[in-house]
Amino acid sequence: MEPFTVSALGHGAASRTTLSLCPQAVKTVRSGDTSAISLPMDGLFTLEVLLRALHGLLKADGPLIAANLIIPVPASAVLERKLRVSLGSRPGQRHPPGGAG
Repeated sequence: MEPFTVSALGHGAASRTTLSLCPQAVKTVRSGDTSAISLPMDGLFTLEVLLRALHGLLKADGPLIAANLIIPVPASAVLERKLRVSLGSRPGQRHPPGGAG
């Protein structure tokens, strides 16, 4: 068992990482503006977080598990919006008025 201070440090860092992504996710969902977000970076970040969650599960590491199973929620919201905008704005792709297929 690790000392309390080490565990507290891990949980503190994990919670701040999780909280740091929330303002961007809220702003992106509310405004729909993803122009300042890099699709490759956001996609790799989301994948990295999911891999860290798997790593935490394999190690049975509480802070890793907690943070990396929560972070994908706001990260996925941002990634989904960015993908929607990126895929919907390809040159030559036509969209009927009103979005109907």
